[in-house]
Amino acid sequence: MTIGDVARAAEVSTATVSNVLNGTGRVSEATRTRVRAVAGALGYGPVGSGGHTLGLAVTAHGDSAWDFASVPYFARAISAATVAAHRRGYALMAMPSGPAEHMWRTLPAAGVVVLDSPAGDPVVRMLRARGLPLVFDGRPDELRARETWVDNDHEAMTRRVLEHLAGQGAERIALIAGPTQEYYSRASATAYRRWCSRAGVRPCVVPFDEDDPTGRGLDALLTGEGGPDAVFGLYDPCGRQILAAAARCGLSVPEDLMVVCGSEDPAYGRTVPPVSTVSLAPEQAGTAAVDALVSLVEDPPHTPPPVVLGTRLVVRSSSTRRSRRRAP
Repeated sequence: MTIGDVARAAEVSTATVSNVLNGTGRVSEATRTRVRAVAGALGYGPVGSGGHTLGLAVTAHGDSAWDFASVPYFARAISAATVAAHRRGYALMAMPSGPAEHMWRTLPAAGVVVLDSPAGDPVVRMLRARGLPLVFDGRPDELRARETWVDNDHEAMTRRVLEHLAGQGAERIALIAGPTQEYYSRASATAYRRWCSRAGVRPCVVPFDEDDPTGRGLDALLTGEGGPDAVFGLYDPCGRQILAAAARCGLSVPEDLMVVCGSEDPAYGRTVPPVSTVSLAPEQAGTAAVDALVSLVEDPPHTPPPVVLGTRLVVRSSSTRRSRRRAP
């Protein structure tokens, strides 16, 4: 199979095929879509010439370099994605975070799974210019041809946590979300504000600070007038931050302050007290993302529909009260 074969089948010049596959030149979107579909159908490109290889990127923090593989959600999603790729006969390369433009320009991948992509993601812009099919773990702001997503129902998840806390007697629930603007954070915060509006209570959204491992930035919130009697943190470190802040502020968990956080870390079952957590099903997400990407690579005309995954609330002592009233 040669570039000339693709050009003849797509009824364009070899220069146009080269421009489309390399993300260069001025080519209409309709022509780009047709050439990519023909090239994929004929097996021309990375799959046909460079082996079956898929890429994976975590781009939540843009060009910032950070160790996403140590975060339990990403570690479990990547492990499941690797198993799914191997089962389908593909290799999976997890690319490092941070400035990696040169790697993404030359990565010999048939397609890429992108986790937690922010708006205006430069990595996504580069991959689109190369004409690679993409699957997003987390809903992107827009979808183009040969792209789909896998995500959770974050609105339903947020309502479930809030209703659980309210059922245990919480009257002033704070949410730790952001400051990143991925869909997970935005959708959860929106659902939280809607729930507060229906319940007739004032919302309190606190930005997550990953550089504050002991949660000292939460002290003023917990000790202030009308402070929360429950906190839901969207991110893995939130549970430890809240426990540490509560201890400094002389608050008992769960009697004075109930705690729930989003995490896949089993260590939360061993904290004092054990912390209630929400699981976002990373294994299912990683598997579904790779299955969708392989479908995009092997069957270009067909784009799989988005996949919405459920969540699981693991209730532990931190959000269960014997008496459902806050201590005076």
